[in-house]
Amino acid sequence: MPRVNKLRTAPSGEPGEDAAPLPPAGLRTALTVFFALDGFLFAGWVVRIPAIKHRTGATASTLGLALLGVSAGAVITMMLTGRLCRRYGSHAVTVVCGVLLSLSIALPAQTGSALTLGLVLLLFGAAYGGMNVSMNSAAVDLVTALRRPVMPGFHAAFSFGGMAGAGLGGLVAGGLPPATHLAALTGIGLVVTAVTGPVLLRGGHAAPPSEQRAANGSEPSKGMSTRARRIVVLFGVIALCTAYGEGALAEWGALHLGQDLDASPGLAAAGYSLFALTMAVGRLSGTALLERFGQTRTLVTGGATAAAGMLLGALAPFLWLALLGFAVTGLGLANIFPVAVGRAGALAGPSGVAAASTLGYGGMLLGPPVIGFLADWTSLPVALTTVTLLAATAAVLGYSARNATNS
Repeated sequence: MPRVNKLRTAPSGEPGEDAAPLPPAGLRTALTVFFALDGFLFAGWVVRIPAIKHRTGATASTLGLALLGVSAGAVITMMLTGRLCRRYGSHAVTVVCGVLLSLSIALPAQTGSALTLGLVLLLFGAAYGGMNVSMNSAAVDLVTALRRPVMPGFHAAFSFGGMAGAGLGGLVAGGLPPATHLAALTGIGLVVTAVTGPVLLRGGHAAPPSEQRAANGSEPSKGMSTRARRIVVLFGVIALCTAYGEGALAEWGALHLGQDLDASPGLAAAGYSLFALTMAVGRLSGTALLERFGQTRTLVTGGATAAAGMLLGALAPFLWLALLGFAVTGLGLANIFPVAVGRAGALAGPSGVAAASTLGYGGMLLGPPVIGFLADWTSLPVALTTVTLLAATAAVLGYSARNATNS
């Protein structure tokens, strides 16, 4: 499959070519900024959900239905974005989605009912899902150009951006109404996109279909082969297994620490923060791990580490042991999602990224309600052990995919 963003050089003034494409180092910086911006904006919205719930007068159930708008918009758009990336290039689509995400984040604070909130969250989710697919597609191409497994570094930027967005939101929540805060985030997002977007656009572009045919001597492939599709689904399920754990800990981790281990509200909140921090740190070291141990061992070791950590986090009788378990879980899960999405993209381009991302995002959506149902049926600690089960499953699937990788 032809790559959608060709990092190429051309003689100055040659018709139809960029005179001076940006070197991969510049593209890497620009993409890192977009990953961080994505996490920053999404976290900024999340921390204002309680205030927007109060503003709209939504009940817990109607708020839950409204929040499904984010999920629905994201999942629907993810598959469409793969086609847009193939046609227009993932760099251009990333920039457009950055603008749309920045604009749409201001809308929830302007709503007055759960119904209108759900409708605007469809737009927000669509921009968020589109940006995730397009920037991951661009990152896959850059990984190929650099010939280094740098995908985890981009996801580390997302994690740190999310931590910054949540931290800033917590600081201003007491003094700024959500409308002012989210409008400020719109301004920040547009400024960052305006500064970084041109850098990304100069770095490469999609080859038009006629050029693809000339380069390959035939029509471009109209779709994935059956074998490629099976492998992409396999990596998508691996992504689902790790995203399930992220969603479960985000929604239920603090409640488990407070309800089952009598943690104070501050310590209960610190549990997820610790998980997010170790995940970000793990992703920073992901490139070195992949270069030293390869993709298969990184997937298997990560899944096994996360499984052991979550077993401790869910069943430990003491708070400090549970916090240690959360930290170990973050380290274990850190690089599974970026490796899985990267492999799917390397195999099938934007379509592979879209398929794996959609499955992974489905896992993040699946985790919280499944945990809630099982907690009512058994107990919350027992329900959280499903994170252990799926992390172990990711390890097994990662090993089974060893012949589909280069290492």
